[in-house]
Parts: sequence; C-alpha cells; structure tokens
Amino acid sequence: MGIKKGQLVELSVDSTAFKGKGVARYNGQAVFVPNTAPGDVVEAMIVKKKKRYLEAKVISILKPSPLRKKPLCPHSEVCGGCTWQHIPYPEQLTFKEQHVRDQIERIAGLPGSIVRPIIGCENEFYYRNKMEYSFGTRRWLTEKEIRSDEYIDDTAFSAGLHAPGRYDKILNLDECHLQHPISFRILDFVRSYCIKNNIPAYDTNLKKGFIRHLVVRNSHHTDDLMVNLVTFEDDPEAMEVLTDHLLNEFPEITTIVNNINDQTNPTAIGRYEKILFGPGTITDHIGNFSFKIHANAFFQTNTRQAEVLYNVARSYSLGTNNRQLFDLYCGVGTLTLYLADAFDRVTGIELVDIAIKNARFNARDNNVPNVDFVHGDMKDTFNVEFLSEYGLPDCIITDPPRSGMHPDVVKQLSNLEVSRLVYVSCNPSTLARDLHILKTYYHIEEVQPVDMFPQTYHIEAVAKCIRKNNN
Repeated sequence: MGIKKGQLVELSVDSTAFKGKGVARYNGQAVFVPNTAPGDVVEAMIVKKKKRYLEAKVISILKPSPLRKKPLCPHSEVCGGCTWQHIPYPEQLTFKEQHVRDQIERIAGLPGSIVRPIIGCENEFYYRNKMEYSFGTRRWLTEKEIRSDEYIDDTAFSAGLHAPGRYDKILNLDECHLQHPISFRILDFVRSYCIKNNIPAYDTNLKKGFIRHLVVRNSHHTDDLMVNLVTFEDDPEAMEVLTDHLLNEFPEITTIVNNINDQTNPTAIGRYEKILFGPGTITDHIGNFSFKIHANAFFQTNTRQAEVLYNVARSYSLGTNNRQLFDLYCGVGTLTLYLADAFDRVTGIELVDIAIKNARFNARDNNVPNVDFVHGDMKDTFNVEFLSEYGLPDCIITDPPRSGMHPDVVKQLSNLEVSRLVYVSCNPSTLARDLHILKTYYHIEEVQPVDMFPQTYHIEAVAKCIRKNNN
C-alpha cells in the first residue's frame, strides 16, 4: 500500500539538499524535510507526493542530531530567511561545499576534485547591508495557533517578512539578526508609530491601505544609513511628520526617501520617488572604489564578502595578455570597476537601463577612464557586430542571474576564441548546467565556492575556464 498525503512517518535524516532541506528515505524514496539536520530522527507529515520524491514537514523531533544547536532567532523555523540557524556555521560551510561538488559532478559531468575548499564569511550574523520589510493586514499564525481547535483571528497590523510562499501574510517579527541591530529597531518603531496613529497597512486583497514596505540600507565602510518608506499613496504631510519622528528617534539616519508604489504589484520599487531628508543616496566602498547607492539600485548585499568574491574573480581573470575584458551582466559596474586597473580596456554589458546609468556615473565618480558600458539584452547585444566594434577580449567575466545564461549566450561563448572565461554564479545548478556545455570548448580548471549568506543555503561559486586550444 502506497504512502498517502497527510500520513505520519518516522524519518532519519542523513544529508541536506541544496535548498536547505534535510534528506531522508522512506521505503527507498527520497523525502525532503525542512528545518532538519543530518542525524535528526523526526516524526513528520507527508505534505507532497511526486513521482520521484516526497516532501514532509516536521511534527516533532524524536531524537535531535548531535549537530543541532539552538537558533539565535525564534523565527528561524518559519521565517524562511535563515533556514540553517539550527546548524553550526562550520557544518553549514561543509554542506554548501558539498552541494557545489555534487552539482559539478552530477550535472556538469566534471570531477568533484576541481571544487576548492569553500571560503567562509567572517560574520555569521549582521552581515547584510539591506533589509526589505513588508507591512500587511494579516499575520502568519504560529504552529501552535494553527493546530489549535479554537478560532484564531489573523487580522492585525503586521510588520516583518512574508511567510514562505504567501504573498498575503506577514510574519510579524519580534527580532532579526541579519542586518545591523538598528535595522530592526527602525522597523519596530515604524510599526508602533503606525498602530498608534491609525496609519493602515496596505491590504493586498482589498488593494487599499497606506504603508507597504520599509527598506533599510546601511553602508559597511561609512556611517551612512538610509530609510526607504514605500507607500501606496503620496501623502506629503504624513511623511513629513513620520520623518521628523524617525530623525528624532534615530539621529544616525543620514537620508530618508519615500517610494510611492500606487500599482498593484508587490515590489518595493515605487513608480516615483521623493527625497524627504538628506541626499537620497548612501555611499559605500568595494576595494578602492566608492559607490553612491540609490534606494532602488542593486548593490552586493554583503559588502565585505563581495570583496572576497571579487578577489577570486580577479585572480582567475588575469593571464599573459590583459588587454581587454568583457563583463557580462555587469549591473552597476562594481566588478567592472574592480578589475579596470588590471586591463587596458574593460566593457560592461547590462540589460537594466537604470543599472547602466548608475555604472556610468560610478565610473565618472571614481575617475576610471578605460571602461565602457553598453545597454542591451545579452543574447541580442553580444554578437558579431558588437565584437567588430569592440574587438575580441582576452577574458570574459559573466555573472548572470540565478537562472543562468541564456542558451544563445552560452552558444556564443562556446564559439568565441577567448582564452579565459570566468563564470560567477549564485546558483550552482545553473552554473553546472552551463559548464556542461562549455566544457567541450574550455578546460574547467577549478571552481571556488564563496559563502555570502551565512544561516542560509545560498552559495556563490566562481569557475575558472581556459580555452582548450590555448593550452
């Protein structure tokens, strides 16, 4: 008789999967169980049945793993932001390195020995320079409340993070340890202020309300601190009063902006923006370069570890000839500028228009004359005409989104006679998928994992690829 959804089973967790879930076996079939650690014996409920695997949730821990530790944050098991707080950081690093090695072997078909020992993060907590909080009218219930036979009212002004997989419910945070402690203090203050002054949160179902998001950005290398209040309506008087209260309570704040998102989309990016206090930007540094960061601009979330990642990419990019470098998916040009002094000419390519504008500004602001930035979709822009104008580079760095490179871009890179290719990835599975194709043309020398996000399953990796006909 087959297993049924809702059935309770006893499981022994023996490993971890890429998304941080523990892996157990039931009658030979893989079962993925969140919030577990290798060595746990748990009672779990089957919540999903697939052809090749099952998914379950923990009901109780019958025998805790020797690896298990008490999480610093009480929200860790339900928040989704820190799925590995119950695992000591050294073991987190071990699992992440193994995940990269597994993907390289299984998907790319390359030897796991090319994966180097992972580079860990100096700070296990308080390493983020940006946190995006949400406000809502319905809070996520605790596990105890969900199991209760009594009716529990979930309608309440809530501020925190979206419950995993739910756009309409907010986990009402009591604490958070990812960003500098002042970040949560600001969230708590704004929440209390709104409740006291009857300022409604935006209701995603009714499409009405006022305050939608709070985004806090702090600089690692300066004292700059930005508060970005995202609202559904433009109310200058209400924002002026709230700004005065924030500055009175937190004199550390150097700028406050108001993004007005009067659309139904759930993003924290407004249709337009107003500067309420200060310059509207903060300044941070990566290496010797300074960057002015706008409220909606992308910037590496872990500043200190970004320098570690960039140093790996830099070392992989250098060779006998360092005349020209292409930086694909260059964003606001942080890595492009970081490598500019090592090459005669560097060209960045990026699809997002505002990112290109920021990149050009950053180049001017840092007095870097030997960089160009080109706006366009990689699969369309990076072509024969582009190469005839800019020439063939000695090295290409590609840093695509989590989905990896478009197949047309992989094909273009495979056909180019470029001696060195450096692939920076935030997703080992798509990295391995693309390396599987590129390995026909490139010798994949090594892959270096770098941990940018402790307490999570996320992992960055950099691959060094040398053209085979140049060996």
